[in-house]
Amino acid sequence: MTGKPDRKTRITVLVALAANLVIAAAKTVGGLASGSPALLSEAAHSVADSLNEVFLLASLHRSRRPADRKHPFGYGKERYFWALLAAVGIFIMGGCFSFFQGFEAARGATGKESHTGYVAGLAVLGVALLAEGTSLARALYQARRQPGTGLGRDPALRTVVAEDGTAVVGVLLAAAGMVLHMVTGDVVYEAVASFSIGLLLVYVAYRLGRDARTQLIGEAADPELRARIRALIEAQPEIDNVDELLTMQLGLDSLLVAARVDLMPGLDSEEVELVCVRIKRSVKMTWPRADHVFLDVTEAPSEAPAEVSEASTEAADGTR
Repeated sequence: MTGKPDRKTRITVLVALAANLVIAAAKTVGGLASGSPALLSEAAHSVADSLNEVFLLASLHRSRRPADRKHPFGYGKERYFWALLAAVGIFIMGGCFSFFQGFEAARGATGKESHTGYVAGLAVLGVALLAEGTSLARALYQARRQPGTGLGRDPALRTVVAEDGTAVVGVLLAAAGMVLHMVTGDVVYEAVASFSIGLLLVYVAYRLGRDARTQLIGEAADPELRARIRALIEAQPEIDNVDELLTMQLGLDSLLVAARVDLMPGLDSEEVELVCVRIKRSVKMTWPRADHVFLDVTEAPSEAPAEVSEASTEAADGTR
């Protein structure tokens, strides 16, 4: 069911990886040639993004492994684990290095600066802006074309969009810092650009890491879906009440549903079994990604015990 979206996501990640590898090399050469801290910060950003794309490719492969005895619910959460590593990579390799470059620029310890190198560096940033913008456009296009598995649910696609969006903003910040430095001769503008890039990367890493943490811990299905599942179960004629409904995302296309239900009185064990099978089948057919459905069934108390209890009480009162 999700093979085609996964192939598209893999292509999107590969496009981003190719762009970041080329851009990282160009930014590094340009940064070393010009001595620009802002450009070196952007080089670190692109290196971090390249490593993260490798993590995302690993997540796409490993999360597709079938369930086994050790992992009976499958490996769907591998996506969230590798997305968390990508967030850590953005924070350490991108954000921290950008802060370091900012401090170095503020101290005036950026080394010899070359006007010609700065012009070349700005040209590199122009190419980077075009490449990152193209990669971002593809990722956003895929997210819009896949509403069912789009940006909100797919951590790999969400990470690519966040990285490319941050890269576009980072390139603009670095270019602004370099231009102002060239015009005024004051390196403080590049220091501010490096700090700004660092703050941006730390914020993006925090958001991605928070989302991955939530999904790794075990996130419920959205309220609308839970309400629809509850309504389907309650609509069954044998169901007296749904006492509790629990859901948890096991992966991009895997959902666990567990319900504690009260049945109408008078059903024998064979009827109860048939009812459970029918309800599970209905849930799975309506929402194919709900591939693990469990029912905890209790039979609603009949009127007979109450009547017997009342008669016994009256008899006891009569004998007093």
